[in-house]
Amino acid sequence: MKWAIADVVGVREETPTARTIMLRIPGWTGALAGQHIDIRLTSPDGYQAARSYSLSSAAGAEFASVSIELMPDGEVSPYLVRGVSVGDQLEVIGPLGGWFVWKPTQPEPLRLIGGGSGIAPLVSMLRTHAEAKSTAPAHLLYSVRSPDYVYFRDELDALAAAADAEVTIQYTRHAPQGWTGTVGRLDGARVTSWAASTAPADGGTVSTYICGPTRFVELAADTLVATGADPLTVRTERFGGA
Repeated sequence: MKWAIADVVGVREETPTARTIMLRIPGWTGALAGQHIDIRLTSPDGYQAARSYSLSSAAGAEFASVSIELMPDGEVSPYLVRGVSVGDQLEVIGPLGGWFVWKPTQPEPLRLIGGGSGIAPLVSMLRTHAEAKSTAPAHLLYSVRSPDYVYFRDELDALAAAADAEVTIQYTRHAPQGWTGTVGRLDGARVTSWAASTAPADGGTVSTYICGPTRFVELAADTLVATGADPLTVRTERFGGA
């Protein structure tokens, strides 16, 4: 696999600090839901910085989409969130990764837990689930600070309906007016309660995918395992600043 020059064919603002970039990559034949690509920037003096970004596009999408959160002190994300425009080109390699992936051939129920921008690969799974018309029950638990910071806000309800998925949002700081749910950080009690409410009646196997900041991922994964989930069925992906 070699680095390729991709064309930026679309950008969409997701939140005040995040955007989705759509890329036309030469030879792109799609990816598995949950995979990522690396994007490399090169400065005029030759210094290079590369970062990994999860794909948010469906597995078979013509264009690769990545959804990027601005890290003010990062080397790559400030340019991608504030500087890139349609018609620009970016150096990319991928798709990459083979563990944190979901395939439509998996019949077992699907649990997705995302924190902030960690929803990106989970949306790729939901999009793939919907396009494949999978009958596997799907549940998404999304932790986000406030309504303004909900990724894919304009399409999340429609996507959940298309995938016949149940979406639970946990606002950590502010909730929209009229909100009847709880507000606060996702903790072990909330993860346990949500897991119990999404458990299959026959007690069968569930595949769980968790993506977000390291502490968020560890809390969710450790809680599920402590309450009986097989560690081999809990896949995690974590990230830091970029």
